[in-house]
Amino acid sequence: MSLSDDGGYGGDGHRGPETGQTRTRLPDSGADPYGPGRRPRSGLSSRNLITVVGVIVLLLAAIAFANRGDSGSTGSDTSGDSPKNAPGPARPTTPTGTKPVTTKNGGIAAGFPKTEQGAQSAAANVAVTLVSADMLKPGPRHAIVKQAFVPAKVDEMQGKLDAAYSTSFLKKLGLDANGNAAAGMTYISRTVPVGTKLVKLGGDTANLEVWCTGLYGTAGVKSTTPVTSDWFTLRLQLKWTSGDWKVEGFSQQDGPAPVNGDDKTSSADQIAKAVEQYGGFTYAR
Repeated sequence: MSLSDDGGYGGDGHRGPETGQTRTRLPDSGADPYGPGRRPRSGLSSRNLITVVGVIVLLLAAIAFANRGDSGSTGSDTSGDSPKNAPGPARPTTPTGTKPVTTKNGGIAAGFPKTEQGAQSAAANVAVTLVSADMLKPGPRHAIVKQAFVPAKVDEMQGKLDAAYSTSFLKKLGLDANGNAAAGMTYISRTVPVGTKLVKLGGDTANLEVWCTGLYGTAGVKSTTPVTSDWFTLRLQLKWTSGDWKVEGFSQQDGPAPVNGDDKTSSADQIAKAVEQYGGFTYAR
């Protein structure tokens, strides 16, 4: 579920841009860009595909709504900045070797140091939390917002997100007013950071991007919103507050997304069990 606190931060019901559009990119020629001989996919039917697209559009719309009208946001694009202390080239396959934190606050990994590595680690863990199924549940959502955001933003974000994840919105996803799926169904929203990039670090602030993939939808035999995957980039503005990195602003955009593979689609029961049986991680750069 994507969140966003300003116009520059995506707004699908649970992730994505504010356009609400679904784009299909085709290669320039009829050939497969990854080579010949790819077998046709036997996954979702055209009807189910339309349903999946509809769910993603709803999620993006909720995020856009939550980000609307934030005049104090720091969510402007800083990719063109060249600060004196700008970090060097990305190190996509080189971990820092710094041990991850061992503490949590409100269910969120906390206590990352005030360093480049600490900011990137904090951003990755924040991304997992902000785009989780708990964000659709009023109680857990309030606890997450209180823990993840700077104090000055808490009340504002709670109000925006409560309005975005309204009862009518949840109903469209097949959930009740408390964000719970019907009996025999499991709502899934799990985000996996693929990598982080530090855009700017200075003083008590850090601008970062987290490239993510994830699973979203409702698993169940009679589900009308089947679980699908997506790729997106979450932009975060973090501020060092009370000895920890907190969110001051954020936004979201599509991709970068690879060409879909030829994996055989699993059953709803297999997906639901996998989410229950395979635990997540605390991420460290």
